[in-house]
Amino acid sequence: MDFNLDETQQELKGLAADLLAREAAQERLEAFEKSGAPYDAATWKAFAQAGLLGAVLPEDAGGAGLGPVELAVILREAGARTAPIPAYASLALAAVPIAKHGTAEQRALLAPLASGETVLTGAYREVGPAGEVAATARADGDGHVLDGVKTFVPYAREAARILVPARVEGAGIGVFLVEPSAATITPQHSATTEPLSRVALDGVRVGADALLGGIADGAAWDTLRLSAVAGAVALSSGVIEGALELTKEYTKTREQFERALAQFQAVTMQVSDVYIAKRALDVAVWAGVWRLAEGAADAEELLAIAAYNACDPVVKALYTCQHLHGGIGLDITYPLHRYFAWGKQVGHLLGGAEDRLDSLGALIAQEA
Repeated sequence: MDFNLDETQQELKGLAADLLAREAAQERLEAFEKSGAPYDAATWKAFAQAGLLGAVLPEDAGGAGLGPVELAVILREAGARTAPIPAYASLALAAVPIAKHGTAEQRALLAPLASGETVLTGAYREVGPAGEVAATARADGDGHVLDGVKTFVPYAREAARILVPARVEGAGIGVFLVEPSAATITPQHSATTEPLSRVALDGVRVGADALLGGIADGAAWDTLRLSAVAGAVALSSGVIEGALELTKEYTKTREQFERALAQFQAVTMQVSDVYIAKRALDVAVWAGVWRLAEGAADAEELLAIAAYNACDPVVKALYTCQHLHGGIGLDITYPLHRYFAWGKQVGHLLGGAEDRLDSLGALIAQEA
């Protein structure tokens, strides 16, 4: 494959980078963190007005109809700036499966998203291994009754709808569009400013129009879980890129014994280790989203490799970045702490390194 971005993707990358350089500058992030708001509404609106939210939405929703590679480009830039906006939740966890499987009425939810007027999210995780679905949906008249618990759901209270996967009696896994007010939402601890919630579904009844695409054959769930992983590893790729740039600049300008830190061989070797971890993740991310865009069968395996790299080597690389900064790496007035928190949170969302290795092993065993 060609790892170079095409002209459209390069323009998208440049647009997102330029916008976030202004909207997610250090002073703006500090002001946002003092506000207590769930996300930066001004940046979210600017993102929408620039066409970045609509880029991966279908044309009938006011979007450009671009795919997984372009979504990765956008989310990677958001990670590189630790931009406090619900782009991952709204696009990767919700808009992608709705656009692919939704009815005309369900796809109508995407137009307000394209203009930045609403937020959407998806419940990718439950207690246990990532990708497992224990929540159930039993038929009740022309609708269903949902039971189960979802964890670490981003922006659950702020979303217009939460996409909830559940096992349907006599069928497969379906994805249901649930209004937040119908569920019991409890805040969970978050490593970042992003609000995470436990969403309990205790006999929540939804109508026939809530089942995504009207079919519980597992296809919508497959799209949601693959998009969830693809979006998360793209975020992580941006996070380690931003942390590495910060660390390189610091070691070039910080002096000890009248020499820049970057002139010490031990420091150079550690920065090189961070670069290797970053490049390994980058290769897996671009390969994974490219194969996902092609509808290839090996996309899930490539994304599993990317997820492992995001959970283990990249998190270790972030520790190295902190170590090279010394005490200032933990100072909340210095931006490195945001990258560390984001990287750790992505690793938790993906289930951790051991879980990712188990998933990869299971995929390889299926091919044997």
